[in-house]
Amino acid sequence: MAYDQHRLSRAPRSDINVSFEFFPPNSPQMEQNLWEAIDRLSPLNPSFVSVTYGAGGSTRERTHITVSRIVNETHLKPAAHLTCVAASQEDVNDVARAYWQAGVRHIVALRGDPQGGVGTHYTPHPQGYATSTDLIKGLKSIADFEITVSAYPEKHPESASFEQDFDALKAKIDAGATRAITQFFFENSHYLRFLERAHKHGISIPIVPGIVPVQNFKQTSGFAKKTGASVPQWLADRFEGLDDDHATRRLIAATVAAEQVLDLLDHGIKDFHFYTMNKADLVYAICHLLGLRPTEHHQKKSS
Repeated sequence: MAYDQHRLSRAPRSDINVSFEFFPPNSPQMEQNLWEAIDRLSPLNPSFVSVTYGAGGSTRERTHITVSRIVNETHLKPAAHLTCVAASQEDVNDVARAYWQAGVRHIVALRGDPQGGVGTHYTPHPQGYATSTDLIKGLKSIADFEITVSAYPEKHPESASFEQDFDALKAKIDAGATRAITQFFFENSHYLRFLERAHKHGISIPIVPGIVPVQNFKQTSGFAKKTGASVPQWLADRFEGLDDDHATRRLIAATVAAEQVLDLLDHGIKDFHFYTMNKADLVYAICHLLGLRPTEHHQKKSS
């Protein structure tokens, strides 16, 4: 039997790009966890770090505080999430102007989940942006933000077809988006097939895979069902019987995520976006496997 000795994941690499997603803390302990994660991951020199924005703008103030601290206290490039759910255009524009004034030049522009939760009907605010495409146009009229948007390898839960998804993505690109980050997935075939389809539709912007290291299988699988991401049986089998075995569960989680990213690397993928859940260890280990090493670039700005 012949074995392939030329796997890309086993060759020295200097062209890997990573980005990390965090969420704003809502308690002193969570704030400590967040900044410990940022301190741990920042020496890996990510392309950017993003900070999420709660449903209906529920974390608006905390998101702004977190992003502002990243601008003022670190050398990282922050991307602030911004949605148009339950807010007027003027309210959204005020947030965007505040971000620009704070030094933020990159926005992750999302429509946002319906106020009733995933799976319920989405109703735009009467004076708000109706779609993420409208939001992007509004942001571009305010300032020359870099715009990242979402993509769905297994189709958006509200879309009737992939054709509808690709039409929506092309409209966002025409409005000014220059990068897409995918919903997380566990079967790489979903993502690779989505890339092929996107290219056939004339979509050429980077479509970066969103990777979620499974810190808690039950929690992750529950979230996946709400967002339309499938959870394969083989993944459930790997975590079976480990609910009360935290140490082994972490080892399995690291193995599963490493297997996924190394396979993507073997398929020529070199950009990765990690949903960190404000925890650094698993993400740091996976980045190490990708060939990333800490630089002498310090996280804290000198005073």
